[in-house]
Amino acid sequence: MAPGPMPSALTFELLGKCSVTKARAATLHLPHGPVPLPIFMPVATQASLKGLTPDQLEDQGCRLCLNNTYHLGLKPGQATLDAIGGAHKLQSWPHNILTDSGGFQMVSLLKLAKVTEEGVRFLSPHDGSPMLLTPEHSISLQNSIGSDIIMQLDDVIATTSPDLARMKEAMERSVRWLDRCIQAHKYPERQNLFCIIQGGLDLDLRRQCTAEMVARDTPGIAIGGLSGGEEKDSYCKVVDTCTGLLPEKKPRYVMGVGYPEDLVVSVALGADMFDCVWPTRTARFGNAITAKGVLNIRNAVYSEDFGPIEEGCMCTCCRPTSEGGLGITRAYIYHVTAKETAGAHLLTMHNVYYQLNLMRLVREAIMEDRYPQFVKDFFGTLYKWEKERYPQWAVTALKGVGVDLMSE
Repeated sequence: MAPGPMPSALTFELLGKCSVTKARAATLHLPHGPVPLPIFMPVATQASLKGLTPDQLEDQGCRLCLNNTYHLGLKPGQATLDAIGGAHKLQSWPHNILTDSGGFQMVSLLKLAKVTEEGVRFLSPHDGSPMLLTPEHSISLQNSIGSDIIMQLDDVIATTSPDLARMKEAMERSVRWLDRCIQAHKYPERQNLFCIIQGGLDLDLRRQCTAEMVARDTPGIAIGGLSGGEEKDSYCKVVDTCTGLLPEKKPRYVMGVGYPEDLVVSVALGADMFDCVWPTRTARFGNAITAKGVLNIRNAVYSEDFGPIEEGCMCTCCRPTSEGGLGITRAYIYHVTAKETAGAHLLTMHNVYYQLNLMRLVREAIMEDRYPQFVKDFFGTLYKWEKERYPQWAVTALKGVGVDLMSE
């Protein structure tokens, strides 16, 4: 039996819809200010984005970032979070925070994590003592963190798992755990609990789970359990199937997605929110994300290249000093990426800006109802208009929502 509708601490304001694809533009009004949708959320795992201070993250235009419940629960721990008054104060972040439930880390980081109906049993990474993360404990931690969006604890298994019975069990358990999360949630008037649709790559399980989750009327809805190594074709089918069954007036969050072409296609399939560690992680390997693809600035060809990381980019790093930026050159980044942390810091700044700006451009195109052309130009620029290089999964998925990448 599904509980009654939850109070909501958000307002979803739909501003525009693409007349061809399923893309939407909206404003999500959250307790710490409005957030433009579609949005990419940078991941600040331990309440700090690796390589950026909170004001630098703010300067790149970020208004909603992701913190990790599992890591914050271990350190600084719940008592400290309660004492300081939550993660916004801990990290001096005046904008919105979304926290995951901690379940994914259990399963991905910990050997010997065992999922039972009660919760996730695991051994403490600190002292090896047995521990249990229940839906109630996950919500209690997130209530202490004080994040604007909190996620249910779900039963996550790899989408590539061949065990359909286990997949069905995980999907059904995720629904039961959502009911426990709703009961445990102390502050629905100031924190928004999102449910998470599971069901692997089986579209019938996904449909069944979507119906159950929608019935529980949480303020927002996530599509989980993807980005785990499945084929992109399968990923697109799941996203397309789920968004087709979701209410129009709620935000839709596809977890763990961050490659630029994945974002552009997923928006066309009707998704609004995304997060991924890739843009910041890849910066630490010397990689810059640009409209023409990823450049490894550690490559010696950049040693005497005195242009910006990306021509025309307005991030703090690329913007000329005459316009209040740092005017950093590729040659400088090449010089400092090998040994210095400054290189990773500057590339992180650029990559976060690139992702946020991409979503700004996506939103503008939807509002002006020219998203199909935007998508064609995006892929054309990325692949130098060599259509034989376009990824087949993207061509197929976009064709399914009315955009033919291969036409003139």
